[in-house]
Amino acid sequence: MKKTLIALALVLVAGFAAYTLWFSPTPAPDVRFTTLTGQSTSLAALKGKVVLVNFWATSCPGCIEEMPQMRQMLQQYGPAGFTVVAVAMNYDPPNYVQSFAQKNRLPFLVTMDTQGQIAKAFGDIQLTPSTFLIDRSGNIVKRYVGVMNFNEIRQLIEHNTRA
Repeated sequence: MKKTLIALALVLVAGFAAYTLWFSPTPAPDVRFTTLTGQSTSLAALKGKVVLVNFWATSCPGCIEEMPQMRQMLQQYGPAGFTVVAVAMNYDPPNYVQSFAQKNRLPFLVTMDTQGQIAKAFGDIQLTPSTFLIDRSGNIVKRYVGVMNFNEIRQLIEHNTRA
């Protein structure tokens, strides 16, 4: 009987530990950034909104492919509390990023990660596009490496903007 109780306790502890590791929310790093328009802000300041953080580069075909979809998502879900932060990688020449953002009239927050600090805070991002969806509480709910699944991300945005 004693062995059974000990075994049961161990199973419960292991189960709780596994649940906590796999299902507990991962807080997004609190990074500060300045947009191309000179606005200084942080992810903490965006708490209460659903935020899509997209690491991109002007030389990345998949990144360029995603931009029109991100624009549409912002137009569609922005009124419900959704925003986009586009983080240009540190190897991207600033004049290329500025030119691309102006030419394409990007409607979201665009920042240059000139020192690589934002990429480092998100797990040392090297590949673009890399995208994170952050819920209203500031927790990462989805990560994509490569072009994101737009049907899935729209469902996640809808779910998180309703909550």
